[in-house]
Amino acid sequence: MPSDRGHRFTNSRYFEDKGVGLGRRVRLGTMKTMRRGLRMPRRRFAWMGVLAVVAMLVWVAGGTLGHAQAQTAVPMTPWGEPDLQGIWSVELLVPLERPGGTTTEFYTEEQVAELDRVRATGSVFGNHVRAERGSEADVAGAYNAVFTSQRPTGRRTGMIIDPPDGKVPPLTAEARARQTEIFEYEAALLQNTVVCRDNLDGCIGGAYGSRSPLRDEQPPYYSTRNINRAYGPEDRSLNERCMSGNLPNFRGGFTGIHYRVVQSPGTVTIFYDVGQGQGFNRVIPITDDPHLPAHVRQWWGDSRGRWEGDTLVVDVTNFSAKRDFRGSRENLHVVERWRRIDPETLEVVSTLEDSTVWTRPWTVIQDFARQPEEPNRIYYEPRCHEGNYGLPGLLVGSRAEERAFAEGQGPDPATRCIAGCSSPEGRDPLALR
Repeated sequence: MPSDRGHRFTNSRYFEDKGVGLGRRVRLGTMKTMRRGLRMPRRRFAWMGVLAVVAMLVWVAGGTLGHAQAQTAVPMTPWGEPDLQGIWSVELLVPLERPGGTTTEFYTEEQVAELDRVRATGSVFGNHVRAERGSEADVAGAYNAVFTSQRPTGRRTGMIIDPPDGKVPPLTAEARARQTEIFEYEAALLQNTVVCRDNLDGCIGGAYGSRSPLRDEQPPYYSTRNINRAYGPEDRSLNERCMSGNLPNFRGGFTGIHYRVVQSPGTVTIFYDVGQGQGFNRVIPITDDPHLPAHVRQWWGDSRGRWEGDTLVVDVTNFSAKRDFRGSRENLHVVERWRRIDPETLEVVSTLEDSTVWTRPWTVIQDFARQPEEPNRIYYEPRCHEGNYGLPGLLVGSRAEERAFAEGQGPDPATRCIAGCSSPEGRDPLALR
């Protein structure tokens, strides 16, 4: 925050001068009265002095309060709405859930320093540590750590502020059954690989065995994560398909969270710079119109905004069943509260609800710092698809492996790991949580 010492000095000097003037007028008035021969009782004279001092103090306090309010007042748009505009970024790393064993809402300064020290030895994917040469984990980790963001640790132990334990509420029985079905399918496609043979991180709970017949079947639900095959683009994760831009946006992946907010009468537009060139524009109408019909589903849902004092409240429904947020799909309901708590800080509080997935609603808080406009003026242009050579290369390579196997010149592609193959060694303990 900018220092206000200069303002205090200037104002106290101004008020001091005014106070002298007020006292001078009181004294002059008293002298004139005495010269006219009017005798004023000493008690009344004393009361006049007290009232003059009180009046001066009230005037000074009022002026100081008005100045303080002017310094902290939220900027307004020319059409009279709170101004949320600007480029905003999350500068500190705060995990979504409070880490195990942590019971306080905030770390001490000493704990933050220690976490920064420990995290400095890791990276988001642990890809600064090279796995055994020639292994599939080595190939999977061939992504330079320079492309990932390592933010300093924040004092808040987790973004979840409700429930009070800082954890995502328990899943419903229906959601647990759905997750089990998805996990069993994904594990079956890995069971013939070195990952399950050596019981590595990607196969925890799975078992090593021969090629699974599930390999040639469709996933039980629309897949949003990598599965261990590449029959087509939809076997790959949303990230590999340049579709990782999603709502809600809490973790920011491995490149951070950056928003640009632009307002006009009746509309708030937010550009989300996510992933690597996977950004998207979100248009929020300020309206009391109802949501779209239930059969109309959109990737980022249907948003309806309204102002409650200095807070933009956004109600979001109608999500697509082809996107997934911790098990929640088309039934997700989000209520966001955007508020500029000072000229340099934007606070976003989001409450999530899906009675088919979680046993109760839960709430997340995020703090964004304002970024300078000039050096960041050109950054909001999604470019992922234009440079996405990895996905077609993966598909072409998979077809070549299948042909080689059919001709007896290569291993069964089912024994190769192309999902969940990386080593957990060297990972930042708080990243991607």
